[in-house]
Amino acid sequence: MPPWICRACCQSLIPRSLIGRSTATRRALSTNSRFFHVSEEVQQAVAERRPIVALESTIYTHGLPYPDNLALASRLESLVRINGGVPATIGILEGVARVGMGTEELIRLVSSSGARKVSRRDLGFACGMTGIDGKGLNGGTTVSGTMILAHKAGIRIFATGGLGGVHRGAEQTMDVSADLTELGRTPVAVISSGCKSFLDIPKTLEYLETQGVAVATFADGRENDVDFPAFWSRDSGVRSPAVVRDEVEAARVIYAHVSLGLQSGLHFANPIPEQYSIPLTQMETTIAQALREAETAGATGAASTPYVLAKIKDLTGSKSVEANKALVEANVIRGTRVAVALQKLEIAGSEVANRPDRPESQVAGPGANYKSTGVSLKVSAPLSELPTKPEHVTPSTTTSKGAASSTVNSASTVFVAGSLNVDLSCDFTPQSSSSSHSPELHTSNPATIMQSLGGVAHNIARAAHLMGANVRLCSAVGDDLSGKAALEALTASGMSSAGIKVMPADSGSRTSQYVAINDTNKGLVLAMADVSILEDTKSDSAISTSLEHFWLPQLRQARPSHLVLDANWPPDHLSRWLRAGASTASHITFEPVSNPKSTSLFHAPKTHPLAVFPTPSLHLATPNASELAAMHRAAREADLFDRQDWWAVIDALGIPDSGARVQLSLATNSALVDQGVPQQSLQLLPFIPAICCKLGAQGLLLTQLLPAGDERLSSAAYAPFILSRCGNGTEGTLGVGGVYMRLFPAVEEVGGREVVSVNGVGDTLAGALVAGLALGGKGARVEEFVDVAQRAAVLTLKSAESVSPGLGTLRMLV
Repeated sequence: MPPWICRACCQSLIPRSLIGRSTATRRALSTNSRFFHVSEEVQQAVAERRPIVALESTIYTHGLPYPDNLALASRLESLVRINGGVPATIGILEGVARVGMGTEELIRLVSSSGARKVSRRDLGFACGMTGIDGKGLNGGTTVSGTMILAHKAGIRIFATGGLGGVHRGAEQTMDVSADLTELGRTPVAVISSGCKSFLDIPKTLEYLETQGVAVATFADGRENDVDFPAFWSRDSGVRSPAVVRDEVEAARVIYAHVSLGLQSGLHFANPIPEQYSIPLTQMETTIAQALREAETAGATGAASTPYVLAKIKDLTGSKSVEANKALVEANVIRGTRVAVALQKLEIAGSEVANRPDRPESQVAGPGANYKSTGVSLKVSAPLSELPTKPEHVTPSTTTSKGAASSTVNSASTVFVAGSLNVDLSCDFTPQSSSSSHSPELHTSNPATIMQSLGGVAHNIARAAHLMGANVRLCSAVGDDLSGKAALEALTASGMSSAGIKVMPADSGSRTSQYVAINDTNKGLVLAMADVSILEDTKSDSAISTSLEHFWLPQLRQARPSHLVLDANWPPDHLSRWLRAGASTASHITFEPVSNPKSTSLFHAPKTHPLAVFPTPSLHLATPNASELAAMHRAAREADLFDRQDWWAVIDALGIPDSGARVQLSLATNSALVDQGVPQQSLQLLPFIPAICCKLGAQGLLLTQLLPAGDERLSSAAYAPFILSRCGNGTEGTLGVGGVYMRLFPAVEEVGGREVVSVNGVGDTLAGALVAGLALGGKGARVEEFVDVAQRAAVLTLKSAESVSPGLGTLRMLV
């Protein structure tokens, strides 16, 4: 099996509302003003306490020309994601202060002319005034402006290039950057390369001390005394007030600072990478000349810094530009690692703060002091008695029986039916003195335990939702603590819970759970799964009753354009879903889940066998090569390849009696032909007329049965991918036109160090593909969305999440 096509699980944390926590870890989020907008991705990350890094925008609007500034913005956001964080680029777009900007929003901001430079004093003007075109103003936020908006959104860490400071000669000009006063009153940790060396660094540090700002410099491998950096130079000749050894130590300082309730900010200076550092003596000579020319030109006040920077660039050539890029990238990486370390401290702190021996965690009632997941979940009533949040549950509410009402939003375009799990990821974390990389059997092992929401259907639905589709997830949870956690997490992510059935407590149904034990490299050592909630096929079982009276009525009422089924349904239930989907004329996609479960499709009841083209039971499947082989084997063992209707379609495909090895090798490659992948796809086409076989680093093989009269059969652009055309004259009766087969190469070669997690990559691809088809409307073709689906999969491959929160940046491509 290709390494990145695996069982899905989501690494998102269960929402904070379910996790015992101290006041030190509370984060505020306010989006009640029409002048302030926080992106969905950032809102979710704040709610789930994931590491977030704020990024300013003046570096783009006032630092580089378009499109170089857009390339830098994309690069810095990618660095945050690669290192395990969520980027939140902050700026003013058309009069709205935005925290977390999508690709389209960034393009509009960085390509606009006349964008303002926005600090604290300018926020009201930038959001309240309009330009000559009647639209709101655009602006890049400075350090101070970014700090305010980041804090308002609940973000603790902000990484940037350089910090403003006290200008030389400030005793006469009073020219002191607003960055310094903002650090004195806004509790955000700023990581930068210190002050630009044309500023007065000793006076800047003195001013920060007066403001009560904690200042430290990363040792970066150095011992003894360490200088506060001077932006382009690692040393300034001025000793740093404090030194931190690494990101973990910086995170401890931030955690203690916030725990004490201090309302001032912190500044961590990160020296420029050594290979890009410019000697201080060389820079001092250049700066002296730039300052003289600025004075001669009358560049004072706000005009001083841009003038001096431009002059330094002229005097140093490309050297200072390269240094600028290197230091801001280093700061973003360092800031993300600090944010990740801080997240771990906050999680550990909330667990300690809510141990059962603490008085505040003694909760009467069912579920008190639940500890088996490694975090304390506190609930004082059965799930069936706890109301959901009406503002999140669209369009239904939860009844006293624990089941959502059957009111359905007719605008739902994609239904996804299958598994919803609560997952536990236990990462082995040995003591520093240990050389072991794997946990020891038959004893307790130290670990970092993360609880998350997962399941194949959930991850597909989440991916489609982030891509912009209107999605409803149809699944079941038990009337237990894990079920409560799952519902809270789902609604916190902005997805509807109207399709989630809460099974009665007396049914014996338990919320699906998956426990993974990983080694120090996060490789799977052992996994345990309890996913039986969907598997009871007795006619009077709770799941069978729910299928008939809860999910299928919603499907028939909503008549979604697309239905996705994962293979966690047993054959009888899967068959009932397929028949219901046919009655609503929905486009049906099948996700095989695993080798054993993929075969359920071919074990349908004899009373309702799989139908073949031109009215097949389903339209698209997304297996990997191993699952495809299992499906092919199951179909053969079930004698489906002996059916006359199957033979009729196969004959009409126009494949020569002598075989098509040469054609298949040209369409794909000899290795895949030797493996049997294209041959298996062809033989399954009568039952599944479009098969997207996920091949990992080799890309994706799309095999489709085209109907008679399809314009692709006569298109010059499609000609290289038409494997065969109907040649037996049955076009008019069977409607078979030919076969389209295309091997799409991987969109990006992802190196080992870039791979953060392989979980959910295949599910992300399936969800993005279906979202594209749904949003593309009638006539949308699978091949049009393979590229964006692969790009979505790559984002997840580089993310700690099973579905990358960054999928929203791809919406414009569908």
